[in-house]
Amino acid sequence: MKKRTFYLPTAFLLTFCSFAFIHATRKTFSNVKTTMTAEWTPSPLNGSALAFRTPNAVWNKRHLFSSKADAEEFMGVLDATFMFAYAVGLYLSGFIADRQDLRIVMSLGMFLTAATVFVFGPVFEWARLYSKPAYVAVWVLNGLAQSTEWPSCIAVMGNWFAESSRGLVLGLWSACTSVGNVVGALMVSVVLNFGYEYAFLLMSAILLAGGVLIFFGLVPSPRDVGLPMPDEGSPADMGTSSAPDSRTFPHRPLLNADGGVDGDEAELERAPILYNIQDSRPKAIGFVTALLLPGVIPYALACAFVKMVNYSFFFWLPFYLTRAYSLPETTADRLSIWYDVGAIFGSTMAGFLSDRFHRRTIVVVPMLILAVPMLFVYGMADVAGRAQVNGTMLFCVGALISGVANFVSAAVSADLGRQKQLHGNSEALSTVTGIIDGTGCMGAAIGQVAVPYLHVAHGWQSVFYLFMAATSLTTICILPVFLQDLRDLVLSLKRSKRASLYTPITTDTKEE
Repeated sequence: MKKRTFYLPTAFLLTFCSFAFIHATRKTFSNVKTTMTAEWTPSPLNGSALAFRTPNAVWNKRHLFSSKADAEEFMGVLDATFMFAYAVGLYLSGFIADRQDLRIVMSLGMFLTAATVFVFGPVFEWARLYSKPAYVAVWVLNGLAQSTEWPSCIAVMGNWFAESSRGLVLGLWSACTSVGNVVGALMVSVVLNFGYEYAFLLMSAILLAGGVLIFFGLVPSPRDVGLPMPDEGSPADMGTSSAPDSRTFPHRPLLNADGGVDGDEAELERAPILYNIQDSRPKAIGFVTALLLPGVIPYALACAFVKMVNYSFFFWLPFYLTRAYSLPETTADRLSIWYDVGAIFGSTMAGFLSDRFHRRTIVVVPMLILAVPMLFVYGMADVAGRAQVNGTMLFCVGALISGVANFVSAAVSADLGRQKQLHGNSEALSTVTGIIDGTGCMGAAIGQVAVPYLHVAHGWQSVFYLFMAATSLTTICILPVFLQDLRDLVLSLKRSKRASLYTPITTDTKEE
């Protein structure tokens, strides 16, 4: 249908760009940490300089901390604060998004995120307002504002794309996080020399424009334009003669082109309740009901551990490259991009392969098992001065860790929110997505507290030991699901082989 072929790529591109901009905003803070640390700590002055100037306390009164170590710990506090607020917001936003217009929820979230980023960067810096409580408060609001986007985006994608292709499509779509990281890193490297606040200014302007585009351009569901849902059929589209119900028959306008009531009585008898789009939307289920759906709890716990690792790389990778290898901040920003490039490859391949197997864990668990030795090698290897080797290893780690994290948050969440147990009668996609990603972000928040403590007290190798343990726990959480999927796959292959053996061979002859 021509109408559907227009809306499908539009929904994909708008939601993709929306969350890519959100992640670019997060990457901005990650990539300016070194510069902000320098701004927040006293400038070193030698003895001769002090003899000609006012006391050092006066010159450095605008600074927040007396040492870089204190500033780094506060960066970890801000990361953890953001992630806790974001996690709580996801639980709430998923619940709200299943009950409100997704277009309004998404655009409002982008507007609020733009406002908080603008205050955090340009306003505080230009006003010389250096206050720890103020920074924390604004970053809490930023986390809550950003939490509106992911559940809403996944719900829109789940509304438009069928389960048969959802793995590949959402695997590719989930690369929006990595694309946003790459875009954010490049934008920061362009404007960082003017001051870190200009990076936040640029992102706030982009978010504002993106919110306007979402508000006027996004169609959240096929129902909103009179089309059937992708996994549901209708006589017009599917060529069947079965009577449609309130979820399958396409919507028709109340008035015809002449302004009168449409008089097709036959269709009115077949679908008498379809003429109000709002009435046809399924009723949203409760939070506890969504939590108890099959597979939600195991994947939520798995997401907590894998996101602890993924977000630690996200927040601390440029900082780690700067500190561990003495790289300039702009060089570290560009090198960190390879982690995100690997994530794009990993999530796309996971989606493609899982669609072939029709089971997600068959692909996810092997990737996690391979990630453990890869983390060990990268954490212990000395790649100073070898940028190509460093980038290659980051690509592999990103494909295995971030690829899995993005895939679980997107494709798996969409599957669980549209599973057969709902019988097509309830709306649960945003709520399930909020539960899985919210739990994941809780784990990520804990990681942001642990990483700065471990690397200051015990060195960076201890951080990688934490990553390996968390990745192993991710595998353990979904191991029962994996074993069940593996048994089902083996039985399916045996049945298929048995059927092929007992299928009679017939030869069609054509009479001359």
